[in-house]
Amino acid sequence: MSEQLNATDRKATVSESAGWIITGGLVVDRTGERVADVAVRPDGTIAAVGTALDLKTLGLADAPVIDAAGCVVAPGFVDIHTHLREPGREEAETIETGSRAAALGGYTAIVAMPNTEPTIDSVAVVRQVLDAGIAAGLCDVRSSGSITIGREGDALSPMAELAAAGVRIFTDDGCGVQDDRLMRRALEYASGLPEPVVLAQHCEVEALSQGGHMHEGEWSSRLGIPGIPAEAEELMVFRDIALSRLTGMAVHFQHLSTAGAVALVRDAKARGLNVTAEATPHHFTLTHAEVASYDPVFKVNPPLRSAEDVAAVKAGLADGTIDAIATDHAPHTSDVKEAPFDHAPCGMLGLETALALGITELVEPGILTMTEFMAKMSWNPAAIARIDDIHGRTIEAEAPAHLVIFDPALEWTVDPAALASKSDNTPYAGRVVRGKVRYTLLCGVPTVFDGEAQR
Repeated sequence: MSEQLNATDRKATVSESAGWIITGGLVVDRTGERVADVAVRPDGTIAAVGTALDLKTLGLADAPVIDAAGCVVAPGFVDIHTHLREPGREEAETIETGSRAAALGGYTAIVAMPNTEPTIDSVAVVRQVLDAGIAAGLCDVRSSGSITIGREGDALSPMAELAAAGVRIFTDDGCGVQDDRLMRRALEYASGLPEPVVLAQHCEVEALSQGGHMHEGEWSSRLGIPGIPAEAEELMVFRDIALSRLTGMAVHFQHLSTAGAVALVRDAKARGLNVTAEATPHHFTLTHAEVASYDPVFKVNPPLRSAEDVAAVKAGLADGTIDAIATDHAPHTSDVKEAPFDHAPCGMLGLETALALGITELVEPGILTMTEFMAKMSWNPAAIARIDDIHGRTIEAEAPAHLVIFDPALEWTVDPAALASKSDNTPYAGRVVRGKVRYTLLCGVPTVFDGEAQR
C-alpha cells in the first residue's frame, strides 16, 4: 500500500463537512507567521488564505466559522516515534486510543513503532496496522518496520517488501542494532530501494548498558541503582555516523539524550553527512534527579540524564542540530509500570503533553521561536518520515487541510486520569503548563473540536 493510497483511502472514510472558515488566527508554517483567515473546502483542501476573503466566490458563504483569535493555526503535527502497542498489548494502548491521544495533542500523523507482538517485520503486520488506522484512527497512522527480523539483531527484515507496503522508517527501536556489519548491510540494502526510506537508530551499546536502570552519575550512586553511562549512547551514534559516511545512506538518531551525542551529530551535519535527529520532551524537561523518588514513572530508555545533558539537548534544538521533537509515547498498564524500579518497564506517555511542554520550556524562555518550534513538531518530522507531500505542508490554496489550532496561552494542569490513553504513566502529573489544542482537522474534518475528541 503506497503512502498516497493510504491517504486517499483514509479521506474516503472520514465524514464529509460543509467546509470551514478559520478566522483571525496567527498562521504559522514554513513561510513564517501572519494573521490570516483560512478557508477550507468540503473536500478537505484549503480554498484560500488571506484577509477579506470573498467567501461567496469561493462557494463557502454558508460554511461554519471557527474563531481562532489568540490562537496559532499550523500544519498538523507529525510524531515519528509513537508506541501504539497494537498488535499484542492492547491492554496498554490501541491504535484507536493512541490516535485519539494524538489528535488531542494536535497530531494529524503518527508513525507506529515496530516493537509490537508480533514485531512489525512482515507485510501482513504492516497491513494490520494500516487497516486499523484507517478503520479506527483519529489521525493518519503510518507503520514503521523493524530493521531485523523480530528485532533480534540477527537477520535483516524483508525491507523491500515492507517499503513497497508503505514503510518509510525502519528501526529496531527499543534496542539498537548491535552488529556493526549487519548495520552496514542494512544501510547498503536500504540505499538501493526504489522508495526513499530512512533507518532510525535507538543508540545503545548493550555491552555498556546491560543491567542499568537509570543514568550513571551522581544520582545513581546516591540511590544505589545501577546506571547506564552516556557512552552507551554516544558510541553507537559515533558508529552510525561513520556508517552513514561509508554508505551515503540517511540515518536518523532517535531520542538523543546526552551532550556528547548532540555534539557528534552537530559535527556530522557540519561535515555534510546525511543524518537527522530527534529529541523527546522528557529529555529537555526532566533530569535524573527525578528518580530520587524511586517512582518507576520516571524510568525511560534512554534514561533521564543530567542537567548539563538537558541543556545540551535544548541547545541542539535551538541551533538545528536536532531536527524534530518526537514523543516516544510509551504506554504501560499500572500493574506493570508500578513494579519495583529495577523490574518496571521503561516508557512514558507523551502525545497530549508535547505541545504544552514545548511552549512552556522552549518557546516562552526564548530558546525557540514559535515558527522554529512548529518546524520541530510538523514539517521537519514529516520530511524525515517521507510524508511531507501530504503532512506539514505550507498553509496555502490547494494544500490538504491537515491543521491544528491551539491556544498558546491557555494554562492547564496535567491530570493522568483525564488523558485519552488507556494508560496513565505520565511523569507530569500535577504540572502546570501552557498551550492547549482547541481544534485538529484531518482532511478538513475536525477530529478535535473545541478541545474535545469527536469520537
